Parts: sequence; C-alpha cells; structure tokens
Amino acid sequence: MRGRFLTLEGGEGAGKSTQARRLAAALAAHGLAVLRTREPGGSPGAEALRGLIFSRPWDALAEMALHFAARREHWARTIAPALEAGIWVVCDRFYDSTLAYQVGGQGAPRAAWEGLREALLPGVAPDLTLLLDMPAEQGLARAGARGEANRYEALGPAFHARVRAAFLAEAAADPARFAVLDASAPEAAVTEAALAACRARLGAP
Repeated sequence: MRGRFLTLEGGEGAGKSTQARRLAAALAAHGLAVLRTREPGGSPGAEALRGLIFSRPWDALAEMALHFAARREHWARTIAPALEAGIWVVCDRFYDSTLAYQVGGQGAPRAAWEGLREALLPGVAPDLTLLLDMPAEQGLARAGARGEANRYEALGPAFHARVRAAFLAEAAADPARFAVLDASAPEAAVTEAALAACRARLGAP
C-alpha cells in the first residue's frame, strides 16, 4: 500500500521543524514506517541547491526556479520512492511555501509557479497539508530568539504579513487538503491537533 504524504507549512518561527519531528515520532510510535524530510533539501542534489538558495538574494523568478529544481530532485530521489515503499513522508515545507514566499511575498507571477509545478511535479499533491498559523510578528520574534536568522527573516514584517496572507488564502481555497492549526498554542497541543487531523483525514492510527 502506498504511503501518505504530509506537509507542514507556515511562516518563520511557526514551529514547523519541531512539529514535523514530533508528528513523525508519534506516527512511528503507532507502528507506521515514517520518513521525515525538509525543503529545500532532502536529497544530495537538493541539499546542494539549498546552500545556493540561502547564499544570496535572488530575483523572485530565479529563486522560484531554484526551489523547484531542488524540489524535483527531492521528489524523484526521496519522496516518491518512500511513498511507493509504503512509508509515510512528513515534509517540512513543499510547494505551498514557494507560492507564499515567491508569489505572495516577492510578487512573482502565480502563472510561473503553476507552470513549474505542472511541468516538474505533474499530478503531485500532498495528502494532507498542516498549516501552522500565527501572526507574522509573533513568528519573527520566535525565530529571532533562536539566534539562527536566515535571509528571509530579515525581509521585514510587511513581507511576512504577505506570506501569511498567501498561505491562508491557499488553505481557504483548498480546505480538503489543508488543516489550519493555531501555532501559538503549546507544542503538545499543536501536535495533538496535527495527529487529530491525520486520524480524521487519513485514517492514521
């Protein structure tokens, strides 16, 4: 039986990496084979492109193309084989992040995002996307407290407010795929909400 593909999305500081780790551990504890991965990255070629993406500012379309190049490698080398082997994949970011950041935040045309998605990932969609939502200012404060700032965090509140709005608009447009979670809740409560969504939507144990 094919595995299930879960993605976690949200702005900076929303707790995606923490919740991906907690969710993968909880699913594995219930007897599922689980792979936890991330974007950009998740395969040798995609990790190499991750370093390039974060190395400097890019034109919005160039940055989108780099993300999709990394994503195609990640899908082909890591995610698709795992799903075919019956493994549940928990991925920290996927193509909704490119829509939110490069289209919503940086102003790249949505048609370019749609074209790259269709060309490089035809017919691909997560089985469930968990959107960890919180006000942009709160997320930036959390991210700053970690002391590991990336160049996206330096783009300012207005940029991150646009990113949040893009995520929420996409979730509203596709409620069958998205579950919106309150990322400002305690970690354990967010994890339980994520597991509840997996049980309700995917029949997880």
